[in-house]
Amino acid sequence: MKKNNNIISLKNICVSFDGERILKDINLDIRDKEFVTLLGPSGCGKTTTLRIIGGFLTPDEGIVEFEGRDIKNVPPHKRNVNTVFQRYALFPHLNVFDNIAFGLKIKKLPEREINRKVKEMLELVDLSGFEKRSINRLSGGQQQRVAIARALVNEPKILLLDEPLGALDLKLRKEMQIELKRIQQSLEITFIYVTHDQEEALTMSDTVVVMNHGNIQQIGSPVDIYNEPKNAFVADFIGESNILDGMMLRDRLVMISGKKFECVDGGFGENASVDVVIRPEDIQIIPPDEEHICGVVKSVTFKGVHYEMLIEAYDFDWLVQSTKAATIDDTVGLSFGPDDIHIMHKMKD
Repeated sequence: MKKNNNIISLKNICVSFDGERILKDINLDIRDKEFVTLLGPSGCGKTTTLRIIGGFLTPDEGIVEFEGRDIKNVPPHKRNVNTVFQRYALFPHLNVFDNIAFGLKIKKLPEREINRKVKEMLELVDLSGFEKRSINRLSGGQQQRVAIARALVNEPKILLLDEPLGALDLKLRKEMQIELKRIQQSLEITFIYVTHDQEEALTMSDTVVVMNHGNIQQIGSPVDIYNEPKNAFVADFIGESNILDGMMLRDRLVMISGKKFECVDGGFGENASVDVVIRPEDIQIIPPDEEHICGVVKSVTFKGVHYEMLIEAYDFDWLVQSTKAATIDDTVGLSFGPDDIHIMHKMKD
């Protein structure tokens, strides 16, 4: 059995539209049975990458491998890949059963086999009993389940999902995040998912690929991406962060706002300018003293599970999240430990 082998490999992929480089020398390996999310802002190249995997776009340069075989020039219908788009493209004149069965009927499978496969898919997406329901009488979430079932009934090795939850409301989107992960684990096939929503990526993925300006910024598990961002873009895009200028005095000692702090990072040299990331939930508010960075509380906002505060210190507005609220205009100290300080190389322009 193939476990953790690469099912898709993109090698030195470049794409340009109207003279503008959209993808810049992309290299990406995706393992079999993995839930991979391509994450980034609009225009970063994530949907273009998905279209290349699906065969809807041929790259200007590079190789697209499926299980070790170059498929760059193989058309979409001959790839063992199916796609679910944000607009589900269901057939409004067909009921739920016939929408799901459409591809099977095109293949001229026996009626008994079609019935069996469609029934299995309806159970998988929790739509048993909806066979004769009109598409127009389904909710957005139900329509999305039909689109997923229609894609999966053909038993692809890879399912591509291009922002499929974008049209759903927040509550339904969160429910479908859990549902999609359950379906992927149940079928043990590869899901490649595109989104600009970092919470979606962290919730569902085995691996997150963070993209910006046609480049891959970082590849890793959700925990690694969140806790150990490679650069300021990743730190800022994945969750909220305080990103400060720092000076790495030596290994495991950094200067921030004129004060020295022990940290756990090394290998940056001595007296090197660095970016310092400290997550807002890792900061404790304490009484002001000479040892810690101190600032004035500028705003306090209740967010339900915590308070979000802006604290101005040394011309920088620190974002702090805490279950206890400080008082506006009070002077407070900011406390954080060595493990809460993440050092990164300065981003190049």
